[in-house]
Amino acid sequence: MPHISNKGKLMPESPIRKLVPYADLAQEKGKKIYYLNIGQPDIKTPEVALNAIKNNNISVLSYSHSAGFETYRKKLATYYQNISPSITHNDIIVTTGGSEALLFAMGTIADAGDEIIIPEPFYANYNGFAIASGVQVVPVISTIENNFGLPPVSEFEKLITPKTKAILICNPGNPTGYLYSKEEIDQLAAIVKRHNLFLIADEVYREFAYDGLVHHSILSVEGIEENAIVIDSVSKRYSMCGARIGCLVSKNKEVMSTAMKFAQARLSPPTFAQIASEAALETPQSYFDDVISEYKDRRDLLVSELRKIPNVKVANPGGAFYCIAELPVADADVFAQWLLEEFQFENETVMIAPAGGFYSTPGAGKNQVRIAYVLKKEDLKKAVHILKTALEQYNS
Repeated sequence: MPHISNKGKLMPESPIRKLVPYADLAQEKGKKIYYLNIGQPDIKTPEVALNAIKNNNISVLSYSHSAGFETYRKKLATYYQNISPSITHNDIIVTTGGSEALLFAMGTIADAGDEIIIPEPFYANYNGFAIASGVQVVPVISTIENNFGLPPVSEFEKLITPKTKAILICNPGNPTGYLYSKEEIDQLAAIVKRHNLFLIADEVYREFAYDGLVHHSILSVEGIEENAIVIDSVSKRYSMCGARIGCLVSKNKEVMSTAMKFAQARLSPPTFAQIASEAALETPQSYFDDVISEYKDRRDLLVSELRKIPNVKVANPGGAFYCIAELPVADADVFAQWLLEEFQFENETVMIAPAGGFYSTPGAGKNQVRIAYVLKKEDLKKAVHILKTALEQYNS
């Protein structure tokens, strides 16, 4: 019998999606499930984006340029010029989601066996992208006690080896919602400058910052233009997860010319999705104002309700729409499956994402879960009440 690759064997299951078969069975049994596991916003996609598809009269669905439509990239450049005035459309490659941008970045800067330092917990698919690229993730641990803030600079520097190629952050963070301060971004910039490394920032949640906090893009830091690589996406910004359009942004010409070879190898990003994404750039600021206000209210309610549950610890996110909660259970994977297979409260249950998959350190985050506050406030409140009831029964 033929054998699959070791790479395939090592590829991790998604902690966000691996419980879907149990959720499907629960639904077949008639249970209502409150989905707290996946970052699929219920916010409406901007009409301007949907109308661009509905009202299009394309007669041939052709390839685009491998870097994406020039018209789209020029409009994107105008958007990024609010962050860094020198950005042009030549500093942007449109990708099939932020995921492809991450793969292009890793393929561009690292060879098999090279290392990328990432503060953990981090977006679970970084592990998968690293394995697919032959890259070794080197974690530097942030803690719930510190609200998942940036670990000390000394913790990064003692991990740097000749194989280290980059530091990768998600800002604001998925799964933590942590928003890095200007001081923290400047500290990272100093490290990569001192050690001649790349700084990759996944900034797909850039618009979602709360409590008067401000997002600080690495594109705005002077002196690291050759080090900085930004990963971005329309998925969360415009509630367009299904469009699968992202981009890679860098002023480093060698990075961009190399990434372009990867872009050419996959031909081009999808045409209709680019049309919708280009139109989405016309979305008025009032849309974001309303969305940010709604997410902040949801966050406040979720954190407040979670903190009422005995022995539950929760970090307070400054951005995005996730939080990490530490539960009084030995194994969040077992508990999450139990919620779907065996538990029900008035024929309802919740689906959560075990946080162990958001770490690369074995055993880390074993009693933590990621919760996405992408449900309406009344549903969030009900979901937390169900979770509280479940914990009482589970630990009785």
